[in-house]
Amino acid sequence: MSAMDSALRRVRLVVAYDGGAYHGFARNPIVPTVANTLERVLSLICRLPVEVVGAGRTDAGVHAWGQVVSADVPADLDLVDVQRRINKMCGPTLVVRTAEWAPTEDFHARFDAIWRHYRYTILNSPTPNPFLAATTWHVRHSLDLRLMELATDPFVGEHDFASFCRKPRLEDGRKPRSTVRRLLIAEWSDLGDGLLRFDIRANAFCHQQVRAIVGTLVEVGLGKRKAGEMAALLRARDRRTAGQVAPAVGLCLWEVGYPELGTPGPRRRPKAEREKPA
Repeated sequence: MSAMDSALRRVRLVVAYDGGAYHGFARNPIVPTVANTLERVLSLICRLPVEVVGAGRTDAGVHAWGQVVSADVPADLDLVDVQRRINKMCGPTLVVRTAEWAPTEDFHARFDAIWRHYRYTILNSPTPNPFLAATTWHVRHSLDLRLMELATDPFVGEHDFASFCRKPRLEDGRKPRSTVRRLLIAEWSDLGDGLLRFDIRANAFCHQQVRAIVGTLVEVGLGKRKAGEMAALLRARDRRTAGQVAPAVGLCLWEVGYPELGTPGPRRRPKAEREKPA
């Protein structure tokens, strides 16, 4: 923020939204997105153009509970009133959970983040549930959660996830971005009633990485792949070797971490719980 913008102050918002109502986070002049919506409403409230930055650029259909957004707004704004007005104009598909002044004047929601935590939810049941259809992937056939847990273990730590990342389209002369990421947490939970939750946390994720990992693990759970294949898939660094991309509907950006929250170390299941996969 420059001296010319001294009447402005950076705000940090924690935003939740129903991904089904938006064509992703990033601004788009043609279709409604989360960034478009927030910028339009904030510009109305502030009576000046406002641009937002998000910690995670979620795809179309992907939900968020803990998306973090930064923006420069007039320093004399009442943030309680800002939160109330945004929620009135955008709710219930998009709401601001918290609004506070950023810890530093150069705070950046994306570049200052040190980890992102996503949750993916599966309904493993012969029968769909209409009340969960908007937030879960319905898998009809029975999944072997034990095998899925075994297959998950090799992902924790630092690896090249090229086999699980959508290959970007590159302009002439541009080098591909690194697909090396450090996974801190990757674990499954059985919530009962057929609901399975996958929690995954990393310093960053490449495009469609979480959904490709989930899709591959579901293939393991269905018996279409062996649990012991994951290390070989990582070594292959070839997207064609891994499984399908899971639907966006089950994915949610759950939380974003910043330096004041610390960086947890990699977390695997206790060794006693792990078995050598067949």
